Amino acid sequence: MVKAVVGANWGDEGKGKITDTLSKEADIIVRFQGGANAGHTIVNDYGKFALHTLPSGVFYDHTTSIIGNGVALNIPVLFKEIKDIVDRGVPMPKILVSDRAQIVMPYHILFDEYEEERLAGKSFGSTKSGIAPFYSDKYAKIGFQVAELFDPEGLKEKLERVIVKKNILLEHLYHKPLLKVDELFDTMMEYKKMVETYVCDTSAFLYQAIKDGKNILLEGQLGSLKDPDHGIYPMVTSSSTLAAYGAIGAGIPPYEIKKIITVVKAYSSAVGAGAFVSEIFGDEADELRKRGGDGGEYGATTGRPRRMGWFDCVATKYGCRIQGTTDVAFTVLDVLGYLDEIPVCVGYEIDGVETTDFPTTAKLEKAKPVIKVLPGWKTDIRGIKRYEELPENCRKYIEFVEEQIGFPITMVSNGPGREDIIYR
Repeated sequence: MVKAVVGANWGDEGKGKITDTLSKEADIIVRFQGGANAGHTIVNDYGKFALHTLPSGVFYDHTTSIIGNGVALNIPVLFKEIKDIVDRGVPMPKILVSDRAQIVMPYHILFDEYEEERLAGKSFGSTKSGIAPFYSDKYAKIGFQVAELFDPEGLKEKLERVIVKKNILLEHLYHKPLLKVDELFDTMMEYKKMVETYVCDTSAFLYQAIKDGKNILLEGQLGSLKDPDHGIYPMVTSSSTLAAYGAIGAGIPPYEIKKIITVVKAYSSAVGAGAFVSEIFGDEADELRKRGGDGGEYGATTGRPRRMGWFDCVATKYGCRIQGTTDVAFTVLDVLGYLDEIPVCVGYEIDGVETTDFPTTAKLEKAKPVIKVLPGWKTDIRGIKRYEELPENCRKYIEFVEEQIGFPITMVSNGPGREDIIYR
C-alpha cells in the first residue's frame, strides 16, 4: 500500500514527525520532489535532527530510503547528511538514488544568490539552495541526470554546451566570475564517486515492491500553498508539493496512492515572502513563536524566524482539497495551551465581500481575515494518550477545525516526541 504524507499550507506543518511516526509501519520511504531548500525536524531516541534531503525514515533499520527522480539532488549535501547521522550513532541507512534524479549543479546555487541580490527588495525570499535555477534548467532541458555521470565523454561535451549560455549571463547580467568546464567536470567526477554505490532504477524497484505488497510512504516537502500551479504564485517553490506529483516524482502508477495524510498545524506559520492572511505581529507573534514547534518557530533549513498567524480555515480547507486528503494529522496542538482565548480565521473579506474560498494571488493580497474566537483550555496536554482525556475546550477546538475544513482529523500530535500522538 502506498501512502503520501504532505502539507496543507506553507510548509512547516510538522510533516517530519508524522513521517517518522508512520515509518514504523513502512518498508520504503520516498522523497519525491524538492531539494535541500526545506527541512524536516525530527526528535527521536538518537536526538534532534534537521533533515534536508534524506527521507525521514532513515532512523529505522527495517526501511529503505529512496531519493526519487523528482528530487533536486544536491550530492554533497546528501553525503554530509548521511555522515552527520551516522556520526551521531544512527546505523547506516539503506539508501537508493534514482538514476533519473537530476543534480543540483554548483552554479545553480551561485545563480540563486546572484538573482536574489539583483532583485534586492523584489526578491522571492529564496533559501539560496539553487532550487529555482535547477528546475529552470530541468525544464529547459539543460539539466544533468545522475545517469549522465556514468558517461564521462557525453558529460564533458554537454558541459561545454551549457556553460557557454551560463557564462553569457555571468558576464553581462551579474558581472561575476566565469565558469570553467574542466573544474566543473572534475567536480562531477567527485559527485560520481560519492553517489555510485546507491544509484539504481528506483521506479522498477518500487514497481516490484508494490507487487510484493510492501508498505511505501511518499514524503512531500513544503505544502499546498507553495505549489507552483495551485499555490500563492509566484511566492512558491519550483516543484509540485502535491501528493498527485508523488506518482511522477517516485515513478509509480497514480492509482497506487491509497491514503493521503495531509499535515495541518493547530496555528499557522510560514517562512519566506507571500500573502499570509491570518498573520499576527508584535508581542502576540513573538509569544507564539517562542512557544511553538520544538524549541521555537525557526526554519529547519534557514534558521529564519517563521512568520506566525492564527489557524486559517480557508487556506487549510483549500490545501486539503487540492491534496486529495483522506486523513488529516493535526500537529503542535500542545503549543496553544497558554491562551485564554484562541482566534481562528474562518473566512476572508475581499473588497467588502466575505468568502470561504481560497482565491488567486492578486485577490489574496487584498484579503482581510474574518476571525472567530474560541475558548482556550489553559492546561498542558502533553502526555495524554486518549482523545477522550483531552480537555473539553481542546476537543471542541479540534472538532470546530474539522467541521470548517471538511476533512477527518484522525491523528493529533500533542508534543515533539515520536510517542506524542493521539489516534482518533
